[in-house]
Amino acid sequence: MTSDKVKKFVTNNGIILLLAVLVIYVGITVPTFRSIKNLSNLAINAAPRVIIALGVSGCLITKGTDLSAGRAVGLAGCLAGMMLQNPEASKRLLPNFPQLPVIVVLLIVMVVCALFGLLNAIVISYLQVPAFICTLGTQLIIYGVALVITGAQPIGSYRQDYINFCQGKLFGVPYLFIYLVIAAAIFWFIYNYTRHGKYMYAIGGNEAAAEVSGVNVKKVKTIIYVTAGAMYAIAGFLLGGKSGGTSVNLGQGYELEAIAACTIGGVSVNGGIGKVSGCIIGVAVFELLKSALQFLGVNTNYQYIAQGVVIVIAIALDIRKYIVKK
Repeated sequence: MTSDKVKKFVTNNGIILLLAVLVIYVGITVPTFRSIKNLSNLAINAAPRVIIALGVSGCLITKGTDLSAGRAVGLAGCLAGMMLQNPEASKRLLPNFPQLPVIVVLLIVMVVCALFGLLNAIVISYLQVPAFICTLGTQLIIYGVALVITGAQPIGSYRQDYINFCQGKLFGVPYLFIYLVIAAAIFWFIYNYTRHGKYMYAIGGNEAAAEVSGVNVKKVKTIIYVTAGAMYAIAGFLLGGKSGGTSVNLGQGYELEAIAACTIGGVSVNGGIGKVSGCIIGVAVFELLKSALQFLGVNTNYQYIAQGVVIVIAIALDIRKYIVKK
């Protein structure tokens, strides 16, 4: 490998390489870090975040973004929790709500969050409002809705079938990991083997050229943001059941983690570039970073600083690659 190729590889994967060194160091100095139990916990924690990142990835590939993702996750967790509280619970938020099957509740939550995704799509595609501004506004709207419907009260005492759906295992493999694999496989197929996937990358590469060549840009973007909303709903539903309780603050800041994870994994904020495998790698790297800092005993406040630095560097490197290509 020539020096130019080495330099290019290091530049393109600098964050991953640095974090890999950190992970190796922690694995050597803190043996429990590399234990099966910890690795299993990492996989379980990463599963909902990969689902969120998959939703965000389509927005980024088309040169958009979605800052409402985290709040949509929180709204989904709250809605699911309200509908799936144990009928004997003393503080049910919906005391007269019928006991619906878990899957039906999941579908309801997906429809609600998909409608917010549709709102984003209409404002971005038809009113030509920048995605950053639109989704920032939607973020506040969704948070306000969650506060109103829950009264800012924590939600718990879930039905056992909901908890089993999120915390169960199949032959020792956590359901959450299985859901991750299914979601990743579906998105991989869509991105690589469907007309929608081709159009998505075309829009991200050059929206004007894609429209001239016959791509219905508004329709493609609408599908992307509606799908993203549904993915946030699935993640919020799973996170609520995984933790056994929730509040309106569930998912706070997850949109930034998802954007950072996508960028670390090679999904460019400048559009037109990105793979499902990159989303998974990015989330894994981010989760390993957080876990490594915890095992090193780093103060939680400093962990936020470290994560913020990683986000800034990842975006900066991505923009630098774009400038170099130009």
